[in-house]
Amino acid sequence: MAVNENFLGRSYPPTPPFAVGREHIRDFAEAVGASDPVHHDLEAARAAGYTDLVAPPTFAVIPGQRTDRQFVADPEAGVDYTRVVHGEQRFTHHRPIVAGDELRGILHIDSVRAAGGHQMVTMRSEIIDADDQPVSTSRSTIVIRGGE
Repeated sequence: MAVNENFLGRSYPPTPPFAVGREHIRDFAEAVGASDPVHHDLEAARAAGYTDLVAPPTFAVIPGQRTDRQFVADPEAGVDYTRVVHGEQRFTHHRPIVAGDELRGILHIDSVRAAGGHQMVTMRSEIIDADDQPVSTSRSTIVIRGGE
């Protein structure tokens, strides 16, 4: 089954809120080897001018992937998840993610194209906070491998 090319230009409604907790940040920082105290120690984060623990920049992959999942899980999109390969992902940060944020994502399908027997879909997730202010923009491309 091929990806439904009519999804080009489609947007999805905002995802449910994702509450960023201190332990989420500490666990993620530990996993990626981010040792800056602002990721682990509340007093260090506050001394650096933040309201709470600061997430490493790549933490945005979590709300970004939660947002992107809407397309992959949409049965009308025609994506066979067993054939999906993550192509690339880039972030533009508008402000740091801190513990206590409630993040939602709005997904846009920016590109659907065929290449070499495969299909490539580029998605843009606008990550916003509880006040609808921009936090991060995630751009990711997935490749849906063609038949064998």
